[in-house]
Formats: sequence, structure tokens, C-alpha cells
Amino acid sequence: MSSQKGDEETLAGLHALIQDLDLKVPIPAVKSVITGTRKTRITDTEVLEQYPKSYQPPRTTAGQLRFALRYEPIELGVYQAAFRSVPKSEIEQWIQNEPNGIFARRAWYLYELLTGKALDLPDLTSGPYVDLLDPSLHIVGTVERVRRQRIFDNLLGNKDYCPLIRRTERLEANMDKNLAGRAHALVSAVEPAVLKRAVHYLFTKETKSSFAIEGEAPIKDRTERFVAALMRAEKFDPGSKQSFVNLQNAIVDPRYAQKDWRDIQVYIGETLPDFSQEIHFICPRPQDVPSLMSGWMQMTNRLLSADSRVHSVCVAAATAFGFVFVHPFVDGNGRIHRFLVHSVLSKTKFNPPSVVFPVSAAMLRDMAAYDRVLETFSRAISGFISYSLDSQQQLTVLNETADLYRFFDATTHAEYLFDCIEDTIGRDLKRELDFLKFFDAAMKDVMDLVDMPNQRAALLIKLIHQNKGKLSKAKRDLFSEISDEEVLRIENAIRDAAERFQAVEPNPLS
Repeated sequence: MSSQKGDEETLAGLHALIQDLDLKVPIPAVKSVITGTRKTRITDTEVLEQYPKSYQPPRTTAGQLRFALRYEPIELGVYQAAFRSVPKSEIEQWIQNEPNGIFARRAWYLYELLTGKALDLPDLTSGPYVDLLDPSLHIVGTVERVRRQRIFDNLLGNKDYCPLIRRTERLEANMDKNLAGRAHALVSAVEPAVLKRAVHYLFTKETKSSFAIEGEAPIKDRTERFVAALMRAEKFDPGSKQSFVNLQNAIVDPRYAQKDWRDIQVYIGETLPDFSQEIHFICPRPQDVPSLMSGWMQMTNRLLSADSRVHSVCVAAATAFGFVFVHPFVDGNGRIHRFLVHSVLSKTKFNPPSVVFPVSAAMLRDMAAYDRVLETFSRAISGFISYSLDSQQQLTVLNETADLYRFFDATTHAEYLFDCIEDTIGRDLKRELDFLKFFDAAMKDVMDLVDMPNQRAALLIKLIHQNKGKLSKAKRDLFSEISDEEVLRIENAIRDAAERFQAVEPNPLS
């Protein structure tokens, strides 16, 4: 089997299988071609791996599978579709010819895992165990020993739900930054009383930012309930449907509270001037949600198990983005998706104790980037969903689509989440702690100069700091009891404190 591009390039591996078997699956990000020299070219949309002609695989399904399992990251959706498209006997023949081969054993295990059918082959009884996922190509999960093929299953999830994260240079660099260490160092350098005030601000900021992303300004009651949920995020049970129902009920308008997963078809779209809908994302069919969420919960338990070594941010990306793609509720999915980031970071001790990183604030600062990351998934699957939309804007999905949501590449989502967390640690957390240290120092200096009520001193500091170290003429009459000489000394003290602590007043939604 081969696929030509002009006279110079021949597709190999998974892209060759997709073309030659006419598989209806999202296209993998890594594309292998046989051409002149060994080279890697990375663009915004793909990783192009070029191999010399000596790497050309045999023109058979087994040949392309062996090439893919040796050189390419695994894409479960492609393997599942390929195994459904070729005769079972063809796979059996390959494995019988090399029963102890690493790549044949990987294919054997994947075939039985993804199709639910057993090949007519005896269990292996000897030989070393081999990893299913190559750790040099993937972020790998907790190992489960499989005796039949003598395989170490190190997937992030299971047959019912399993994103994959490719090991990229960008991810490696992010994991080496020790962002958790930076955050812990920032927090350990402040007094407990200062930290307590900062924590309250950060929880409130995350809540308001998360609602703002949805275009909402929550009423006081819902704000308080979401803050309370965030404060208990470490204790949240992601394996309990009731936990999700309770959380959804707490953060949405009571009219849209649910007692179970949704039972209607939903989609995300935009109303055009003629009141027609531009569809951006079609969610799974309601009948598929229970099995997808069951698989999601099993995956999450595996990633959060005591022996998991997956980086906290990768766990948060796989779970949080996976949840929002399944979209198990009619309302509240986005806020729960971002809540899950905090739950994972708290459970894995990535956050300093009782501290939340307002990740939603970082997302809100660059909504275009957030939308682009979400669209990497929606664009990948949209062409494989058949649907109808009636005059009442009710959408009906016409084909089987569950597998599109079951397996996805979460690499871009993990890279993006690292960027958000680094931004919020360096900007929101540091800025708030620095501001509070500045404010306390300024308060002390002002009170040493003029013994005034605390509230008036706080207002004076705010007005001077916001006006770049000067009390404006328009506000001067508010402090008529203070002499011009005292105002000048207070201004100098506040400017000096601001320089010492590099104070920039935080904006609740910046």
C-alpha cells in the first residue's frame, strides 16, 4: 500500500493507512513521508517527519502498522478504524509470523483493546514485557501489566476514554520550568496574614473571570457558592456523578439545574443576522454521554492515582478539556471545566496549600488563544459529523460519533495550559502578593507621618498610587485636614514603597 505526493514523497504510517483504507477519522498531527533525507519540519498545523527511502515500509497493512508503531505517536482512533477495516485474519497472520516482535505485540494488544474481539492466538508465556506507548514519544500513564501479550499498558486512560499527549520540545521545556516551585517560593516569602488576604482576592478573581468568559456577571449568591466550591476543590470527587450534579446546581441559574447528565442534543453556535446558526461545536449525542463520562471518570482516577507520575498540568489538561468536550450538562460545562483545573492542581499538590491560581484570568486576557485551543478539537472532528438542523434550531446528529470524542490528541491543550499557569503565577499571584506587601508598607509609612483613620489612609494610598505617585488636584480637597507639606511627604513615602515592592495594583478581571 502506498500513497504518492508527486514523484518525490510517499506517505507512510498512519497517514498512508488513512488514505489507502479511506478511514473517516481526524488526521493525526504527525505525518510521515518517505523522501530524500531525514528531517523534521514543524508548522502550526502538523509535524512533518521525512525519512530516507531506506525506511520505506512494505506496501501492506501490516507494513504500515509496523512503521507507525515504531516511529509515530499512537493515535487510538486511527488504529480502531483501521482494525475495523481489515480482515481479522490479516492481523492474525502478521502476529503469527512474529509473535514476539515488539510492534506486532503492540498491534495485537491494541486490536483486542479497541475492537473488543480476541484474536485466535495463544497467550505469550515468555519474553520481556514491552511498553505500549513509547515514553520518548508520549506522556505515559501508570503501568498496568498485561500477561497475554506481555505488554505494559501505560495509556493515560482506557478503551472507553483516552486522550493522548505527545512528548514535544515545548512540553519538555515547560515541565522543566518548575512552576510549582516558583509558586511555593512566592507564597513562602510572605507573612501568613498577607497570604490570607491574597487568597481571598485570588479565589474571587478566579470566580469572576470564569463567569466573565461565559459572558456572565454572577449575582452575589452564585459568586459565593463558586468561591466555596473552589475552596473545597481538593476534596471534589471526580468519580462521582452526584458530585458533578451538586456542583452544576450550585453555579447555574436554578431553572437550568440538572439531576443527571443531559438527555438532549446540544451544540455551540453563533446566531447570524438572519437568525440562522453558524455551528462551532457539536457535542456528543445524549445517549453517548453516560459511557463517555464513565470512561472519563476511569481515566481521571488512573491519572490521579497515588502511583501516577504524569505531570500535574498534563493531568489537568486531559481531564478538564476532556470534560468540556463531552459537555455532559446543558449549562455550566465551561465553569466546571475550569474548576477541574484547580481541583487537579490542588489534589496533586501543585498549588501551595489553600492557594488558587486564577487561570481563568489568564484565559480571559487572551480569549482568541483560548478559542484557538478549543477549536483544534472542534475543527478536527467537525467534518465527520452528519447532522440536521430544523426551523426551531434543534440539531439532530445522524451518525455514530462517540469515538470522535473518546480519543483525542491533548498535546496542544497541555501546552496551552502550561502557558496560562505560568502567566497567572508570574502576573496574578506575584502581582497580588507584591501589592499587598506594598500596601502594608505604605500604610505603616503614612500612619507614621499622619495618625489618621485606617479607611482614610487606605483611600489616600489608593488615590496617590493610581495617579502615579501624586495626589491629583481634583482629589486634594478630600484631605483638607492634611497640610501640603504632609501630602508631599506621604507621596514620597508611597512612591518609595511602590518601587521597593514593584507594586502594580491588580485588576480583578485582568
